[in-house]
Amino acid sequence: MPMSAATSAREILTGLHGVMARRGSAQAKLDHVVDLIAEAMGSEVCSIYLLREAALELFATHGLNKEAVHVTRLALGQGLVGTIAAEERILNLAEANRHPAFAYRPETGEDAFHSFAGVPIIFRERAIGVLAVQHADPRAYADVEIEALQTVAMVLSELIAGARLVDGADRRRGQREGMVRLAGLKLVAGMARGVAVFHQPRVVVEHTVSEDPEMERARVVSAFRKMREQIEQWTREAEFGTAGEHQEILETYKMFAYDEGWVRRINAAIDSGLTAEAAIERVQQRTRARMQEIDDPLLKERMHDLEDLSNRLMRIVSGRIGTAAQSGLTGDAVLIARNLGPAELLEYDRRRLKAVVLEEGSLTAHMTIVARAIGVPVIGRVKDIAHIAGEGDQVLVDGNQGSLVVRPTRQAANAFDGRMAMSQKRRAEFAAIRNLPPTTRDGLRTTLMVNAGLAEDAAGLDLSGADGIGLFRTEFQFLVSAALPGRDAQYRLYRQVLEAAGERPVVFRTVDIGGDKALPYLSDTRDEAENPAMGWRALRLSLDRTALMKAQARALIEAAEGRTLRVMFPMISEPWEYEEARSLFEAQVEWVAKRKGVPSRIEFGAMLEVPSLAEMLDQLLPRIDFLSIGTNDLTQFLFAADRADPRLALRYDWLSPAILRFLKRVANQANAAGVPVRVCGEMGGRPLEAMALIGLGITNFSITPAAVGPVKAMIRSLDAAAIRAKVELLLAKPPRDMRKTLTDWARRHNVALD
Repeated sequence: MPMSAATSAREILTGLHGVMARRGSAQAKLDHVVDLIAEAMGSEVCSIYLLREAALELFATHGLNKEAVHVTRLALGQGLVGTIAAEERILNLAEANRHPAFAYRPETGEDAFHSFAGVPIIFRERAIGVLAVQHADPRAYADVEIEALQTVAMVLSELIAGARLVDGADRRRGQREGMVRLAGLKLVAGMARGVAVFHQPRVVVEHTVSEDPEMERARVVSAFRKMREQIEQWTREAEFGTAGEHQEILETYKMFAYDEGWVRRINAAIDSGLTAEAAIERVQQRTRARMQEIDDPLLKERMHDLEDLSNRLMRIVSGRIGTAAQSGLTGDAVLIARNLGPAELLEYDRRRLKAVVLEEGSLTAHMTIVARAIGVPVIGRVKDIAHIAGEGDQVLVDGNQGSLVVRPTRQAANAFDGRMAMSQKRRAEFAAIRNLPPTTRDGLRTTLMVNAGLAEDAAGLDLSGADGIGLFRTEFQFLVSAALPGRDAQYRLYRQVLEAAGERPVVFRTVDIGGDKALPYLSDTRDEAENPAMGWRALRLSLDRTALMKAQARALIEAAEGRTLRVMFPMISEPWEYEEARSLFEAQVEWVAKRKGVPSRIEFGAMLEVPSLAEMLDQLLPRIDFLSIGTNDLTQFLFAADRADPRLALRYDWLSPAILRFLKRVANQANAAGVPVRVCGEMGGRPLEAMALIGLGITNFSITPAAVGPVKAMIRSLDAAAIRAKVELLLAKPPRDMRKTLTDWARRHNVALD
């Protein structure tokens, strides 16, 4: 049957439009449809099977025995029809009975037919049935015939779902019955439940048949132009401006966006009679079908990139380019996204945003830091979450374990609620000791401060019971701003934080931008090396961009008028960097003093994150008022292990003898010099690790607000002298497993670790 796919499909769609417009039962319409398709395609058999009660039921046929209608049933995965529906794939067979999945049904009278072609009927990305044709002569069906079948199947899905002829027609592919457990990378601890909400919601195709193909084609041309403009803009944005994974994604996007073959396939689908949205979805279905046949994981990943881009094109062509934040959350939500920026996260209603699940994400991303600051659990590196979960699915997120459950059973939900209730009970216990001092059983007073970056963090100090803010990340204001924050804007933020903190100390860290925290409005921050964590960032950038540092210094000095100002410099490699930064700051004090009031006292501190600085402490300690150890960066530099790389996540441990010995030397040297030493970072926010740090002689911590309760409970159950003696012995002769040894010791001595 020589024909073009567009001509055949258009002819059938024209007839379908008439059938669907008629009055009558859905059964009568489907009976007309199979006759119509068989005639248009010159086929001896055309049959429609629909999913009902978890089986494919023969619902209408032209050419098979009519008595088999509503009698012949095939389970998902059974026979050719069951295989097509279960695997959402196409079968094109010259000899059907030679296929291993072939299942003979004598009541159909299909003995005389050799060739078989079948395509899944997809509704909202889920197979709800199968459309099949058969011929007596052995033959392989031409590509144009398969294309026509797929196009017709797409339009049929509207009729079938609208008439509610199948089970769960309102569900999507990935929303199969039964729950799915997934694991990912723990980014921000916490437990939450809510319904799945996509950051960039997918468009549901509501109208498939077009009345004006030229208008639909023009819509697609305009959408492609806008999408390509977006991609070109990405090349000028910070997160895509560096080498590595993002660059690879960008190059793949550009390849697909400018692929004329993709454009031609969409236009061909429009020629067959589909709307622009239906044509894009039609090509997506073809891509998904081909993905089923791909074994190469890299190629599959690239196909996912194409699907992501197709969704973007669909949003543009339909005019739905906003995010879920702009449309608003209507209930408790678990946000699902490929990746997310800090500004995008802060757009969401925090009362309803319960958790975030990312396909990508990393421990050091600034979105992760912001999420931790506002107390939103986050799990990253959850493969295929966008294809497994559907909008509105119930999702249980356990950020403590780095796992989640999609569409939980009642038993799973009850078990999760039990664990969450225990977690809430523990929080209540922590709240009960909120106003008690973090003092050990033998009377050692420790200091628990919090890491912060937002104005409301200071206002929430009373809720955490913290002693102050040991690390205020001033770069948050820069990361969430579209333009460089001016001195006045910085002044207002710093003044607000100091006033909210009252008498409690606040330690401001000068901006740590650059590297993996590149800013689009500082163009030089995008020209970074392959390893941004070790590149042009933090104090290195500030000393080079002195105008930036001078503006921040003046804002801090003016905001702290009449108070004690505590400021520390990040990423110091050698003492001269500290000296230069301090001199610049002191010069600004003189400048401000000529015009207005200045702080009553300024304390200058240094962050020890680069191991080289430890070798120069004898030169640095006499010049500083305090020392802060940034364990996040320090650890990855010591172990040459990128903490954002899941392949290396288990290659080092904060309780490794190497890191503990290093920290002990630093603490001993600082204590001998009379310089207070504080640990800032995740290490101090974990009860077992904090216990080990106390054993090293470190008693001052700056941690996340959520960690204050658990760490304080541990401290109040601990004998400081006992753990110091134990750690001394362990470091002299390290055990094979330091973590297990310390855990066992804590259990024997009733130290609260949970």
